[in-house]
Amino acid sequence: MKKILLPFLIGVISMVMVSCEYDNYEKPNARLYGNIVYQGEPINVKYNDVKLELWEPGWQLSNRIEVAVSPEGGYSALVFDGLYKLIIPSHQGPFRSIENAETNSDTILVQLKGNLNMDIEVEPYYMIRNNQFSVNGGVLTATFALEKIIKDVDAKDIEMIYLYMNKTKFVDSNYQIADAELAADGIADMNSISLSRTIPELVPAQDYFFARVGVKIAGVEDLLFSAVEKVNK
Repeated sequence: MKKILLPFLIGVISMVMVSCEYDNYEKPNARLYGNIVYQGEPINVKYNDVKLELWEPGWQLSNRIEVAVSPEGGYSALVFDGLYKLIIPSHQGPFRSIENAETNSDTILVQLKGNLNMDIEVEPYYMIRNNQFSVNGGVLTATFALEKIIKDVDAKDIEMIYLYMNKTKFVDSNYQIADAELAADGIADMNSISLSRTIPELVPAQDYFFARVGVKIAGVEDLLFSAVEKVNK
């Protein structure tokens, strides 16, 4: 019995010592957070679609930290104090980056010593304005306007408009119970766009749902969205 017990105790002690060593590792002590904004207004996007890159000078690119942007346009990263480079890859988001005055590029230098709240200003191709949802006779109607922000050589056209509904606050093409779409050639007036969809049966039943509008811009993978809104049936 003693011959069996001794190796077992040695194994347990070894596991405890390893666990203690892991517990003694230094943990991240700084939080970088904020919003992706245009003139202070957050840019709404699809869940887990848009990502920032955060990395420390001297690191290899493979060690970069990817930071996901929330549907409401927010971001947050828990890291160590230090100097970091923050970039938004050119293929990410329904917007373009603004040249940083310090680096003369789209790279932003971030010195972290504790928590830092920092909004990142960008230029969206469009902004959704005056968005409203209404329910009549079991039909949801979204009305809104589209303001074209980028009008230079990088200007892009609208490709498609979407209306999404879901039972929870996660609302996009991956999280929806019903949707509707409107092609660009069906838009007569950018200042008065309307899109409707019959509200499906909600199982289990609830007297509300969530909705938002998505805009597909030609040549841009990530959609621009309106804020998620709770709508009463």
